[in-house]
Amino acid sequence: MRSRKELIRQLDRIDRNILRILQTNGRISYVDLALKVGLSTTPCMERVKRMEKENIIRDYSANLNPVYLQAGLLVFVEISLYTKSKDIFDDFRQAVVQLPNVLECHLVSGDFDYLVKARISEIASYRELLGDILLKLPGVRESKSYIVMEELKETLNLPIAD
Repeated sequence: MRSRKELIRQLDRIDRNILRILQTNGRISYVDLALKVGLSTTPCMERVKRMEKENIIRDYSANLNPVYLQAGLLVFVEISLYTKSKDIFDDFRQAVVQLPNVLECHLVSGDFDYLVKARISEIASYRELLGDILLKLPGVRESKSYIVMEELKETLNLPIAD
């Protein structure tokens, strides 16, 4: 397995330009992408395929408007577990990844164990998500919630150095 530094070094200027473009338009044709990065189509396509194979490009997706899908309320929840055992972490992990409203869940350092990002339709749905689902996950001791009142920035695009 290659180190991060080895992966970063292998990405030349053209690779980084391809990644910048694909982050903003994953549906661009190989012909148009090649024109934008100054290559012919075949070498451009080979670079994209290589980066897909090496898991530099992990996936392509559509960015959906949550309001139209009854998921306009964004919440963050800090979760603390009773104990810090491997079994409890494993049980929690297996349960939380199954929850469709949970968009992200991160094991973090600090005063709590996990930070959960979830989308739901309304505040009444949040009571159900917290009380009937999250607090009943394996090992959960307590939670602290943050209801988002205004979303200023949300992106999956990573900064790519020149």
